[in-house]
Amino acid sequence: MGSTLCNMCEERTDLIAGFDQEAAAVVMARQVSFKMETEADFDPIRWLDKSLIHICSRFGDYQKDTPSSFTLSPRFSIFPQFMFHLRRSQFVQVFGNSPDETAYFRMILNRENVANSVVMIQPSLISYSFHSGPEPVLLDVAAIAADRILLLDSYFTIVVFHGSTIAQWRKAGYHEQPEHQAFAQLLKSPREDAEAIIRERFPVPRLVICDQYGSQARFMLAKLNPSATYNSDTPPIPGGDIIFTDDVSFEVFLDHLQRLAVH
Repeated sequence: MGSTLCNMCEERTDLIAGFDQEAAAVVMARQVSFKMETEADFDPIRWLDKSLIHICSRFGDYQKDTPSSFTLSPRFSIFPQFMFHLRRSQFVQVFGNSPDETAYFRMILNRENVANSVVMIQPSLISYSFHSGPEPVLLDVAAIAADRILLLDSYFTIVVFHGSTIAQWRKAGYHEQPEHQAFAQLLKSPREDAEAIIRERFPVPRLVICDQYGSQARFMLAKLNPSATYNSDTPPIPGGDIIFTDDVSFEVFLDHLQRLAVH
């Protein structure tokens, strides 16, 4: 019995050491897409949730029935985040896309490498401001600020999103005045970076230039973690934003996952 337990522990350790969470996320995305096309009664959200709970229960460290004790190895730590965004992606949430668009998204997912496929699942978000150079920020509504420009790369769409103050200054033409060269450069940097991405990518992604509270801001908001919504207990920070959705935030999703994994 002791020898069997020892072998199981060694096998678990080997599996954790060899786990590639980015590759695993892509495999899950491809598999759920295939099942949605081939199984009439398939429930993708339920399947993804059950798979994630099983993985966390199998490879997490915890005391039974104590969610606060739950931890994941660094090899697995980002995997729940990938699954959260996959549940909200165009591969699972097909409403609003035509069947042709959905088929196109899935075809590209099956064709591209892991690095590009991960961007399709969990887009990258870069912040530009007067206070610092371009820097990656969390894919969260809290990243929005009035004096900040955000560059979202979701592979199929590139979004340049201007905070409300930046948009007001641009509309007032401040960037055209010689004394505001720093502002002109701030406006220019994300556009140049977006165009560099577009030049190197095929098929060519759609470019969306939008402002906070504008109609096309939905292209940005749809991809962000809804940590602040219309029914949140705490209001957004001044100059920030909220998302009008009933979707749970990643924090709530992770809390539920921990409770179910340790049960």
